[in-house]
Amino acid sequence: MVQQREILTAAKFYLELSLDGSDANTDAVFRECQGFQRSQDAIDFAEVSPNKWGKASKGQVIRTKLPGNVKSGNITLRRGMSDSMVFWKWFQAVQDGNWAAQRKDASLTIYDQGGKAKARFNLTGAFPTRYKLSDVDARSHEIEVEELEVAFEGFERTGIG
Repeated sequence: MVQQREILTAAKFYLELSLDGSDANTDAVFRECQGFQRSQDAIDFAEVSPNKWGKASKGQVIRTKLPGNVKSGNITLRRGMSDSMVFWKWFQAVQDGNWAAQRKDASLTIYDQGGKAKARFNLTGAFPTRYKLSDVDARSHEIEVEELEVAFEGFERTGIG
């Protein structure tokens, strides 16, 4: 009998990102984390073989696909804005040229319905590339949202435990 695996929900996650200058155990509670992706391009390679085909006087063209470089997309983190300056200071430190020391590691953990960690993704060499606030409107009752786009070098899924 095949064991049925639980489908994990997108609403039960925790993103751990420890930043310099934070006075809290947790830097932020995020509403959304978007853009977790890793891809590998396919390279089309064509060569002419010495084989003749049909009535052609020249060789046969052989097409092959080869795996190309692996690349990661940027992630976008959104949270309700507070009086914390941690995100802004991180972004500013990179702008000021202190980017090498500002590369951080982060991990995204997804939980099952019982609250048990089931999937973990580790990001390495992360640094902020964009800082944005949601639009402000004196008539609005919406929460002000702080948004940070983060680039990263490494992306891997690891076992839990």
